[in-house]
Amino acid sequence: MPERGSYGPHPPERLAPARTSDAKPVPSPRDNRLLAALPPADYDRLLPCLEPVPLPPGWVIYGPRDREKHLYFVTAGIVSRLYVTTSGASAEFAIAGSEGVIGIASFLGGRSLPSQSVVLCAGHSHRLAADVLKREFEHGGPLQRLLLRYTEALIVQTGQVAVCNRRHSLEQRLCRWLLSCLDRLPSGELTMTQELVAHALGVRREGVTEVIGDLQKAGAIHCSRGRIAVLDRSALQAHACECHAVVKKEYDRLLYPAIGVGADGLQRRDRQHHLPIGDDFGDVVPA
Repeated sequence: MPERGSYGPHPPERLAPARTSDAKPVPSPRDNRLLAALPPADYDRLLPCLEPVPLPPGWVIYGPRDREKHLYFVTAGIVSRLYVTTSGASAEFAIAGSEGVIGIASFLGGRSLPSQSVVLCAGHSHRLAADVLKREFEHGGPLQRLLLRYTEALIVQTGQVAVCNRRHSLEQRLCRWLLSCLDRLPSGELTMTQELVAHALGVRREGVTEVIGDLQKAGAIHCSRGRIAVLDRSALQAHACECHAVVKKEYDRLLYPAIGVGADGLQRRDRQHHLPIGDDFGDVVPA
């Protein structure tokens, strides 16, 4: 029997209702950083195959050993990758936002994973059927290289989270987690209960409540019912360990798009100055 508040059995796959006239517009596929890095010809070829799929909070996109029939390109929101034990306890080992995808087993060959992918913060995605993805991989090219780089970045995140969970204090881990979530949200506020935070970190709620109280006293955050607002990011960074910076640097190195086309055929953009940059991707040719 799952513990109270933990991620329990998941419902069948479902799609949210179609957008009404007063609803927010569906994000463009280009809002996903991997799709945005594709050369125009590759993007245009994939576009008719991309199906918009809302990501309602709490939706289990894939449960343990579910066959991953689609690759979800996240365009908004946050998806948690976590493992749930037989006792119902859970612990998160990675998160994904608009920089990434859900469904890596669909292109790695294993078809399924023993972990779960659960929507943490509501958002949107565009999904690609596994058979279409397989054909793309058979041809090689930019999409294949991007997804393999993303997988490398995901491995880095998973390994760093494992080290963080073992070696760093709860305060450092919570600050690292909050910063990682903020990197994937358009605002400085998370719609999140302390109970869900505790389950993501694999700790007791009482511990999270105590640390959040200390961070509030320090002026770093403000917590109200179901919401955590970051007031001072620099203060949050000062209380965090190095793990957030390590993972962020690796994601930026591997994935962030820049104007221009590199030797690998991928479009890339510098974060601050929006200028072509050169590094281990090869020389950049201005567009």
